[in-house]
Amino acid sequence: MIIIPAIDLKDEKCVRLSQGRMDQETIYSENPIEMAKHWESKGAERLHVVDLNGAVTGKPFHRALIEEMVRSLHIPVEIGGGIRDLTTIEDYIHSGAEWVILGTAALRNRHLLTEACHRFPGKVILGIDAKGGKVAVEGWKEVASMEAIDLARQFEGIGISSIIFTDIERDGMSTGLNFESTRNLSRSTSIPVIASGGVSRIEDIEHLLALEPDGVVGVVVGRALYMGSIDLEEAIRVSKKVGEIRR
Repeated sequence: MIIIPAIDLKDEKCVRLSQGRMDQETIYSENPIEMAKHWESKGAERLHVVDLNGAVTGKPFHRALIEEMVRSLHIPVEIGGGIRDLTTIEDYIHSGAEWVILGTAALRNRHLLTEACHRFPGKVILGIDAKGGKVAVEGWKEVASMEAIDLARQFEGIGISSIIFTDIERDGMSTGLNFESTRNLSRSTSIPVIASGGVSRIEDIEHLLALEPDGVVGVVVGRALYMGSIDLEEAIRVSKKVGEIRR
């Protein structure tokens, strides 16, 4: 299982939100690129970057900053937030991003997701953000009527790299992952799942490792890393050690 540090960008700063609320932010760095390099130096094998302003407005806000970040790193980067068309997807991938994350666009425009997977095989991640089991869109401002599991099932077999599943009621709250919902989703699809939202301690990661046989391949960790309640190097050691034991 891979441990993926999160960098959420708001107004060119590295922040964490509580339950996705733009007015409930904590600033952790005025220099997101240096923060990205810090996680890389601690052994991160991958980075999760979200343009929060872009997610709300529906178009990239931090494109130049993100592109500079990607160029400054040696590890792959997945990017989400405000990606609503093929031009933006193409720009990010040609700038060096390893993956783009489509969330709102997947619900609003099935053709876009399908075409993106066709043009950029293995480069598209489906972001499913859920509240009470329902899909949340538009930077989490709106909750749709569709169940998260139903959305995942719609996109079986089109070449999606993975699904990042976030329980937004737990995101940034340090209350622990929603293991039940994560397990249910991973068992309902053949697409690999990356868990997100609420990781607060190393025991959460150890617990999540039990879901690897169900298709959970990674976890995005944010606030717990910034607050120091999880040490990235320790988390990576734990995930690798358990994996070695199982092999």
